[in-house]
Amino acid sequence: MTPAHFAFSSTFMLGLSGLAFYRTHLLSALICLEGMMLSLFIALSLWALQLDSTSFSAAPMLLLAFSACEASAGLALLVATARTHGTDRLQSLNLLQC
Repeated sequence: MTPAHFAFSSTFMLGLSGLAFYRTHLLSALICLEGMMLSLFIALSLWALQLDSTSFSAAPMLLLAFSACEASAGLALLVATARTHGTDRLQSLNLLQC
């Protein structure tokens, strides 16, 4: 395993473990998701550069566009949750009351 591959896989696993263990606030869950998407973007960009193929050059930009859409939807959900419930704590959210 190369050092770059180890760095990106450990970054992704760190974001995944943060999402699994520290999910008390919605904002921390969204930040962990963004860290995972950023590590995937960098890994996919380096993979496209290592292959020297032009057919894979659009994949990182497509992933970045989806990541931006995910971030904007997550921020909209965070604002809507904070307005209706008064907090972003995930334990206070109950889907049966909505």
